Amino acid sequence: MRFGVITFPGSNCDHDCYWALRKVLSQEVEFIWHKEEDVQGYDCLILPGGFSYGDYLRTGAIAKFSPVMRGVKEFVHRGGLVLGICNGFQILQEAGLLPGVMLQNESLRFICDYVYLRVENEKTPFTCGCKKGEVLKIPIAHNAGNFFVEKETLEKLKGENRIILRYCDKEGRISRASNPNGAMDNIAAVINEGGNVLGMMPHPERAIESILGSTDGRKIFESIMRSRDEKG
Repeated sequence: MRFGVITFPGSNCDHDCYWALRKVLSQEVEFIWHKEEDVQGYDCLILPGGFSYGDYLRTGAIAKFSPVMRGVKEFVHRGGLVLGICNGFQILQEAGLLPGVMLQNESLRFICDYVYLRVENEKTPFTCGCKKGEVLKIPIAHNAGNFFVEKETLEKLKGENRIILRYCDKEGRISRASNPNGAMDNIAAVINEGGNVLGMMPHPERAIESILGSTDGRKIFESIMRSRDEKG
């Protein structure tokens, strides 16, 4: 499978994604500089975490104007898979490819810690290797991960089963105490209407080897690989 990791000025998790895919999962992967417009020929594009353009104005607000995003939108339109991680999620929101906005964490502090996530929908290309209700342990690292949408949009996300991961405790219970940033309805990941664009605030590339404290992040990447194999 061929992955493309898009690098913006200020990205700092691009090499983590590259390592996870090439060195750990033995997949073909290339970096894509943000000035490139042609992103065809890949099976999956990844927008990694970091601080694109220094997070000036708003997180992801400037990155959405990068030439590569024109290519990303065309890639999505053709059915290509796109995974936005942390800042990548924020960029996809600003570009109109995913709903909502990311507000500053409720604590007003940067949070870097492992969290637990409950799989709400296992029937996606990004979670098909998981079981519904399964609890994953994956770290977060953000200052603005407080997911917010209008009430009508939230109801639509629920009705269309587009909330993919929710913050929970170790036993899978959803509560305010298990919500690290104040995100609406404990939302940690959502998918687009077409089912081919996922945004998630946790960093699966940082939970790829046991030495890091968890290998649950592999399930996200392995699901993508499995979906490609099943699609043929």
